[in-house]
Amino acid sequence: MSLTNSFRKFCEYNDYEINQNQLSIIEQLNEYYNLNFKQHFIKKIFKKKNNKLGFYLVGDVGVGKTMILNFFFESIKEKKSRLHFNEFMIKFHEFIHENKKSGKTNGLGKFVKDLSSTTKIIYFDEFQVTNIVDAMILGKLFERIFEENIKVIFSSNTKIQDLYKYGLQRDQFIPFIKILETHCSEIELKIEEDYRTSKKINLDRFLYPIDKSSNFRFNKFFRKVTKNKKKMTKVLDIKGRKLTIENFYEGVIKFRFDEICNKNLGSEDYIEIGKNSDLIFIENLPNFNENISNQQQRFITFIDIIYEKKIPLMIKSEVDLNSLGSAKSLKEPFKRTVSRLYEMTSQKIN
Repeated sequence: MSLTNSFRKFCEYNDYEINQNQLSIIEQLNEYYNLNFKQHFIKKIFKKKNNKLGFYLVGDVGVGKTMILNFFFESIKEKKSRLHFNEFMIKFHEFIHENKKSGKTNGLGKFVKDLSSTTKIIYFDEFQVTNIVDAMILGKLFERIFEENIKVIFSSNTKIQDLYKYGLQRDQFIPFIKILETHCSEIELKIEEDYRTSKKINLDRFLYPIDKSSNFRFNKFFRKVTKNKKKMTKVLDIKGRKLTIENFYEGVIKFRFDEICNKNLGSEDYIEIGKNSDLIFIENLPNFNENISNQQQRFITFIDIIYEKKIPLMIKSEVDLNSLGSAKSLKEPFKRTVSRLYEMTSQKIN
């Protein structure tokens, strides 16, 4: 497999700048693929030397990690799966729950066996761990995943050693870190600028401050995109819980910030919202601080999931995008959120 020439053509076709650091990553991905998937005798020689089942690409926000791994993922023909990590863990916990209900044991092993029958390589974009329940189980889960010879590629803003850095009971997370360090090639992509924010982007759909002018523009655009659409109350059923969306217009949804982030909602709720959304409006985004760190964490999770599903946003905020504050513990992951908001409030609406 030779990715470099294909990547050059891909960049030229999309009018992307060809960056030498990114080309270096492509070459390493090419080697990773050849070592893990090419079926000839050379593989046996190299396997003893440096073969790793995981490829962990780390770097700051907006340097092109996702673009590179998306390109690689689309280039390979093997059985593959691209999942948001929260979505993957929800499926895992559901499987374990159903397995216990039926009186069966070793649910973790069965989950991984089933996974290996349908997937040879998994891709987790913007990998991070925030859930203590997940943190406690990941060591055993990924040990089995690698034992089953399932390949895993990650993109992340966080080095392996720093994952779940300030999390509760982090000592129980250390075995997972050691497993990743053993089984993954950790590669850092360094580029000085955030490609998302350095472009000349017109943030027409990120409005601030909250005043008569922004209210008028927000409501005018909302009326425009919902014209001829029927308003209804949408009720989502999430494992027996009801989540009611009051302002639902055939896939166009309007939320107040408090409705999605000041309630006890999580990944499962946001995934279901994403499944039912084409365009989302958010009113009254606050300037985050230590006092509303829980709400900020939910907002980070919400944006991660909505971004993965390529859903555009319109937001009315207390302050401009570059001035949004943050709780200290969330400062690093929130950089990714801000970077993604640039894209989501400027991307074209079909």
